[in-house]
Amino acid sequence: MIKRMTVVAVIALAVVVAASAMAHRDMRVGYGSGPGNVEDIAKERGLDLTAEQREKINTLREAHLKDVKPLQDQLYVKGRELKGLWLAETPDRESILTLQREVQALRNQLMDKLTTYRLDAWQLLTPEQQAKVRPYGPERRPPQIRGPGMRGDRENGRGMRGPMPPPAGVAP
Repeated sequence: MIKRMTVVAVIALAVVVAASAMAHRDMRVGYGSGPGNVEDIAKERGLDLTAEQREKINTLREAHLKDVKPLQDQLYVKGRELKGLWLAETPDRESILTLQREVQALRNQLMDKLTTYRLDAWQLLTPEQQAKVRPYGPERRPPQIRGPGMRGDRENGRGMRGPMPPPAGVAP
């Protein structure tokens, strides 16, 4: 009986963990996962897009994602190859550097395509909508959780390394 209850408890725990992991993954929908993926600004709250704008943005986004998919696939393959070269008993310097340059060239191509997409999508918005969407800046990043730790709350003198010393030239 105890063995059966233990098995049921372990299965229930696995379901809870899996469900929370899936929920976390679903929260990122629209943000992509890797170089070249883009946010879906059609889902941005408060933009009040017209049906025509929404359609144009979705068409533009789908075309972009289709365009970058081969580059992302190549980047994945090259990344795996690069990892394999690094894990070799004696890593080959020239092979690693050559492959690293290829990976960087793919990343540059992805960033060029991403920039083109962002600029094209930006032009579809009215000035009022553009004011509500900032492609860069602190408001576009998820909030950072900070607490006491290695560098946690050092402004207030707390953290694992103790209080911060005063800046040079400032009396304590």
